[in-house]
Amino acid sequence: MAAQVEFPEIDIRQRLTVSKGYGVSEILVPDGSEFVGKTISDVDLSSKDLNVLTLNRGSKVIPNPRADRILEPGDKLLCFGKLESMRGMVPARAQRRRRPKVMDLPDTAVTNPDSDGHNGHD
Repeated sequence: MAAQVEFPEIDIRQRLTVSKGYGVSEILVPDGSEFVGKTISDVDLSSKDLNVLTLNRGSKVIPNPRADRILEPGDKLLCFGKLESMRGMVPARAQRRRRPKVMDLPDTAVTNPDSDGHNGHD
């Protein structure tokens, strides 16, 4: 007789939000990334407190990919772990696109349209 496993009704979001600062995110391996040609174990995500849940390669989804799988350009790693670690893995180019760089204002004086030097409240 085959063993039966009962799966209780659970809220997956609740289970994946085990503690503050942890969650699930997708990490893209872009063309030219330092990860291309390396294995998942070479990238050493476990030291960053990250676990790879799935590897998306084109139309193929590889659940629980082996540590010796070599990463290719365009791979997407669905990871669970420290959100801060995952943010740090986003390429600088992508981060710059999301957050505009704050620039200093020029040192030129602001001119008042009132030419007589009054502020218009007299």
